[in-house]
Amino acid sequence: MKFTTREDIEAPVEEVFAAFADTGGWERALLRRGAEVSRTDRLTQFGPGMSWLLAFVWRGRMRKLTVRLDQVDAPHQLAFVITGNAIDARAVLDFVPLSARRARVALAVDVKPRNLAARVFLQSLKLARAKVNGKFRARFAALCAEVEARLNPGLKMARR
Repeated sequence: MKFTTREDIEAPVEEVFAAFADTGGWERALLRRGAEVSRTDRLTQFGPGMSWLLAFVWRGRMRKLTVRLDQVDAPHQLAFVITGNAIDARAVLDFVPLSARRARVALAVDVKPRNLAARVFLQSLKLARAKVNGKFRARFAALCAEVEARLNPGLKMARR
């Protein structure tokens, strides 16, 4: 199942890319939200091969995912491979400059089931596709609004 969305951010594409590539910031954000995050690689610099083990409670059960940075094309693209017990996914963030002070961020997530239970779950999501896509887009829009507010403290978040 594939999810896609895009948002425009009032900031130069290089700054937007840097904000999304700030892995330390994302680790801290996940920890604040109650997830357990641990690095599983030994890389000292940002680049392909960085990986994390995430553990979090979702729908009443502890879930574990491995996230690996698969591809970096600064400042145009970040790609991640996500693996869990039940799913395999690939998330690709594309950054497109719209002007000197505006960038578009496009997110595409392709989720594939690894077992029958995951296949049934994804099939149920397909039945509620409009609602699921709406929630996906709203969460990404909120995330982009946070990034935009961080990059442009003078802009109001209420414009969204």
